[in-house]
Amino acid sequence: MTENIKLHTDQRVTTMTIARPEKRNAITQDMYAAMADALEDYAQSDAVRAFVITGAEDYFTSGNDLQDFAKGARSDGVPPVIRFLTAISTCPKPLIAAVNGPAIGVGVTMLLHCDLIIAADTATFSTPFVQLGLVPEAASSLLLPATVGMAVANDMLLANRVLDAAEALRFGLVSRVAPSSGFTTEVASLAAGLAQAAPTSVIKTKALIRHGKDQMTAQMERESVLFAEQLKSPEFAEVVAAKMQKRQPVFK
Repeated sequence: MTENIKLHTDQRVTTMTIARPEKRNAITQDMYAAMADALEDYAQSDAVRAFVITGAEDYFTSGNDLQDFAKGARSDGVPPVIRFLTAISTCPKPLIAAVNGPAIGVGVTMLLHCDLIIAADTATFSTPFVQLGLVPEAASSLLLPATVGMAVANDMLLANRVLDAAEALRFGLVSRVAPSSGFTTEVASLAAGLAQAAPTSVIKTKALIRHGKDQMTAQMERESVLFAEQLKSPEFAEVVAAKMQKRQPVFK
């Protein structure tokens, strides 16, 4: 378990905190492996009945650590990011996302696989895949239009429109918004309610809501192929170089 993923369990609720504040909680491959481990353990646990994903300090996550991803995928088995996306998209038990600050890239796409999303009123949401020379992931090219509507999804995925918390609530990306001052209390109350509910009823209800996963899985697989191609592309290399040189990328 990497030190950048913190787990705490209390009263049948596990909270997983993405804790790399010096990098705005950017996620590395090691962090994805730890997150996948935690979700897989939760899916098999009889003792834990609710799972909260949140970020440390004033960020949810700034998305993938681009320099880490630029090193290339591991060759020893399934890539950690794929393990994580599989674990979060197939988890049979309830997942709560507590978006305490900016959510960027995978910080937004992972929300599409959570069951309840509560955002602090200071949270923002953006998906700058095109601006990074990449493509959407986590079946977001399918799920985001279904969630917020085609027009808003196009604006987010192609033009990097940034939604504030109120807009995210209005478009259906989040379940509820809470003031930052009482955010932790609101999240704890929501998680406690789920943990105290009839567990089999909760699991069966989630299964009914999230039926028809074949199309989502197929779309995720298509995205993964294109995402991997873009990681090796001159466009992504230019983005990484531009960030290191503190300049705007130039695409030929």
